[in-house]
Amino acid sequence: MRYLVIILFFGCSSPSGKNNLWHSPDTSAIPRSSEGALIRYGRELIANTSLYLGPKGKIVSISNGMNCQNCHLDAGTRPWGNNYSAVFSTYPKFRDRSGSIESIYKRINDCIQRSLDGQPLDTASREMQAIYAYIKWLGGDIPKGTRPPGVGISELPCSDRAADTLKGAQVYMAKCARCHGPQGAGMLYPDSCHYIYPPLWGAHSYNTGAGLFRLSRLAGYVKDNMPFGSDHDTPQLTDAEAWDVAAYVNSRPRPQKTFPTDWPDISRKPFDHPFGPYADSFPEVQHKYGPFGPIKAASSRKHPNH
Repeated sequence: MRYLVIILFFGCSSPSGKNNLWHSPDTSAIPRSSEGALIRYGRELIANTSLYLGPKGKIVSISNGMNCQNCHLDAGTRPWGNNYSAVFSTYPKFRDRSGSIESIYKRINDCIQRSLDGQPLDTASREMQAIYAYIKWLGGDIPKGTRPPGVGISELPCSDRAADTLKGAQVYMAKCARCHGPQGAGMLYPDSCHYIYPPLWGAHSYNTGAGLFRLSRLAGYVKDNMPFGSDHDTPQLTDAEAWDVAAYVNSRPRPQKTFPTDWPDISRKPFDHPFGPYADSFPEVQHKYGPFGPIKAASSRKHPNH
């Protein structure tokens, strides 16, 4: 796997045909102005976050050494690679996780605190304003309230069995270890400031509050983007392999971080939220590894519009 994870390696079904998908604007169209300079700096921060905000960051040391584009591929522009196309068009919005209306700034800091296992940026800082400007530029042509084709992460069909970490370990060693290492530690550039291939577990990977710690998110992400050379139309893994390798990766040790204010209404937790308490009677291990079909069916009966 090139970056899980492209660099990393962190929806709904794609319409047929790549031409129907959202494509990011050309960076050559960024204006040669102070505003354009801020946009370009924002893109640089997304692509090379650790150089600026990592353990040896030029600006401040507040994150774990991963880059934003380890989860939002190609600086947040890849179809089905967790891109930013719909961020500006859909925020501010209410999110069940916080039980509140969230701004883009809140969403950015959530990623820094969870996926980069870091500390929040000051919203008035040049770095936060640059990331905001880049996200706005990427999605500025998307009509308000809409999500273009190819946004987010694909939703894989639920398996009729629990994901198998032992089978996932076999997939990992065959398809992922050559880039991310047998111990999931990734590979650093010679300057040791940022990763060629990011760590998938261990002290410098995403923490247990990250979105990719939900199995469905990681499995969908892996299926469409990993290993290197895969995409939504030409995957190299089966659905079962994606579920299993995601389970293996998320079963490995990583930073433990709790967010006590998450999910104030526990009945709104997603089916694969890996930590209780829950509003249903399914055990925590099933919420983490599946099978998820019975959980989803029970939830849909209680919340048909959820």
